[in-house]
Amino acid sequence: MLERIWSGWRAAYVGASSVTDTEAGGDASPFTRLLASGEPDEATHVVHRGEHVFAIMNLFPYSSGHLLVVPYREVPDLDDLTAAETTELWSTVTDGVAAVRSAYRPQGVNVGLNLGRPAGGSIPTHLHVHVVPRWTGDSNFMSSIANTQTLPEALDVGAARVRAAWPHR
Repeated sequence: MLERIWSGWRAAYVGASSVTDTEAGGDASPFTRLLASGEPDEATHVVHRGEHVFAIMNLFPYSSGHLLVVPYREVPDLDDLTAAETTELWSTVTDGVAAVRSAYRPQGVNVGLNLGRPAGGSIPTHLHVHVVPRWTGDSNFMSSIANTQTLPEALDVGAARVRAAWPHR
């Protein structure tokens, strides 16, 4: 029988929606607004920039080292990507997995997408691929009982680790 553990602390993240930002072009996603901000990569936790996609640390991580690979162009689904974007997206995901493995030495890695709000997509207008390092026992009672997530590392420290471990081709 499948058991469920409810993690209500994620509700605010799952319910996130695009907020209008005229400088970024109307109802822009948080990723588009971040790119339009002009802030340096160190401030925005961008760890890699390619021609069509970039990688950024997740501001709401499941574990230390959780990154997102995102196309610059705001599209909701895989079939909206050009061939060049698709190729670079998956190449960057592969490099992201390599960087996370090098930087953190996890026992496993989750890679996935949530396409559309019903599938769990918190930003359904701008697809993004999750790369999540995992360890046996990395989930515990804190998130479900104490409404608290424990992460042993600050986001800027993790970004620096992943950036330093990014494969150079």
